[in-house]
Amino acid sequence: MTQTRNVGLRLVATILLALAVIAPSAGQDLQGKVVEHTLKNGMRFLIVERHEAPVFSAMVAFKVGGVDEKTGYTGLAHMFEHMAFKGTQVVGTKNYAKEKPILDRLDRVAVQLARLDAENRPQDASRRAALAKQMEQLQKEAEQYVIPNQFDEIMSVNGAEGLNAFTSKDITAYVESLPSNRFELWALLESQRIATPVLREFYLERSVVAEERLERTDNDPDGKLYEALVTAAFQAHPYHFPVIGWMSDIRSLTRPQAEWFHRIYYTPGNAVCALVGDIKPSEALPIIDKYFGAIPAGPPPPPVVTTEPAQDGERRVQVLFRAQPQLSMAYHKPTLPSDDDFVFDVLNQIMTGGRTSRLYTALVKQKRIAVSVDSDTSSPGARYPNLFEISATPIYPHTADELTRAIDEEIERLKTEPVPDRELQKAKNQLDADFVRGLASNMGLASQLAYYQLVAGDWRYLLRWRERVRQITAADIQRVARKYLVPQNRTVAVLQPLEASPASSTPGGAQ
Repeated sequence: MTQTRNVGLRLVATILLALAVIAPSAGQDLQGKVVEHTLKNGMRFLIVERHEAPVFSAMVAFKVGGVDEKTGYTGLAHMFEHMAFKGTQVVGTKNYAKEKPILDRLDRVAVQLARLDAENRPQDASRRAALAKQMEQLQKEAEQYVIPNQFDEIMSVNGAEGLNAFTSKDITAYVESLPSNRFELWALLESQRIATPVLREFYLERSVVAEERLERTDNDPDGKLYEALVTAAFQAHPYHFPVIGWMSDIRSLTRPQAEWFHRIYYTPGNAVCALVGDIKPSEALPIIDKYFGAIPAGPPPPPVVTTEPAQDGERRVQVLFRAQPQLSMAYHKPTLPSDDDFVFDVLNQIMTGGRTSRLYTALVKQKRIAVSVDSDTSSPGARYPNLFEISATPIYPHTADELTRAIDEEIERLKTEPVPDRELQKAKNQLDADFVRGLASNMGLASQLAYYQLVAGDWRYLLRWRERVRQITAADIQRVARKYLVPQNRTVAVLQPLEASPASSTPGGAQ
């Protein structure tokens, strides 16, 4: 199970890159091979037959992520992803009838304790200690009915591979691959964990997630810098919430909150399931209807209504940390299906797509002022207008200031000099090759179909992508660079060694 930018978000970014283009014949084949089926409750299935091996891959994805949270319960989407592996009223328990009353009592104590923790009054110290002790005792009572990891074990014993999940800003997804003769078992277990999950061991897992935040964000320079960049770039839109959540929110989450979250967002109409492999739709659809069709429909989840105001000046943020300096800068940009979003994918390839790209050549090979340089066109997500992010690590004794100036020089080139035809075509060819390779696995295709169905509203978006990218010109690159890659639209974040002087290490000399 994964969540952070290093895994969850990067997985989505990889999917976005892989979905760049498709060879004409493969596109035509896919257009005719995807079988679409929507249940009466609104859950959509996308099925592609591939009979090369007696296995299939599945991705069940929900249109819910960190962007759907609010202050006070950030991290809930990720927390629920963890809990979805804890079982149901049948799986993971020795006796649910006896387990449930204990879980209910545990929740009541947890809610009281969370309230006291939020108020943080000295006179409540003894009461808080008593409630904490009561929670510990109830957790021990509940443990006697738990069969740890039974969901995973059932899947694994039946040949499951790649059993995992991830939460991003935009979606939460559950993935696995199984022998095709275990399809009905998969349908039974997956439908039950959607319909009747039991969030047992919630407060124990909450502590695990808190440790995960410490490891991957608070004590990690990459995570620390990225969080600072995004929270500065998005001041109104909920993209500024970290997917894993703020630590104070994580420590106060309760099981009733997670159950509420499940009722709101884990409705069939908010889900897509992509199945790719040794599956015959004529045999699979009755099984799908039997198990998933019984899940009650629910109302559409509430939309995200907050929009990010146009940025009216460059923002700068500094993070002091015991680590080597790093630089990240981000420009606001539109997301799909905007024409400019297509242009950014090609621009991104030109700037950091491999060892012959412009920024790698300039910063790493020629000027030798950077250890590495990278960029991303879908940070931190793609459901809503997002960021074009550039990150780099300087070589000692070079500084973030030097990297900023060198990157600015290459951005200015994009604005003033048309990209040569040969370089532009090379970027398109590289994107094309990346996508073709991404089609090789069942899981890769299942991920692509489910992701685009949720984020773009139609999996066919991936078929239309290539034709639009082929039409992008050098003039398009110049136009987009001039429009978006400007200082007033930029946020700059620098990680400096803790011993450094804050006044002397801000990019551009800002105090």
